[in-house]
Amino acid sequence: MFLISVFMIGPSCAQKNKKEKVAERFAVTKTDAEWRKQLTTEQFAVARKAGTENPYSGKYWDNHEKGIYKCISCGQDLFASTTKFESGTGWPSFYQPIKKQNVLEKTDRAYGMARTEVVCSRCGAHLGHVFDDGPKPTGLRYCMNSASMDFTKTK
Repeated sequence: MFLISVFMIGPSCAQKNKKEKVAERFAVTKTDAEWRKQLTTEQFAVARKAGTENPYSGKYWDNHEKGIYKCISCGQDLFASTTKFESGTGWPSFYQPIKKQNVLEKTDRAYGMARTEVVCSRCGAHLGHVFDDGPKPTGLRYCMNSASMDFTKTK
């Protein structure tokens, strides 16, 4: 019984401490109340609480205009339209970020599987996940949520 208790308590404490350490390293930090004032209900749920929008429901999954995708929370440049591709998933997908240092990757073990979560390196906003089934030249598929991004057109 003791072993089971240690196993069940241990990971949550470790996860809590890890989250606290991660939050400390972001240049842009706000309280949930401040984020709620800035973001819509859906944007807050996805970007600040690691939610996921339904496939084919976001405003950018089928966007073919030229421009830059930015973090909805802090405005940091994330992806260029030139790296966007049709993944058939219903979410905007890119084969690389504008700058590798603009996103952070961390292990996400939610829902009984291990995936690689992608967050904004400036504010920690949840953007989506990255998978290794993308096109050349990187072989990566950054599967992002429209609700976590804003789009600025370029000429």
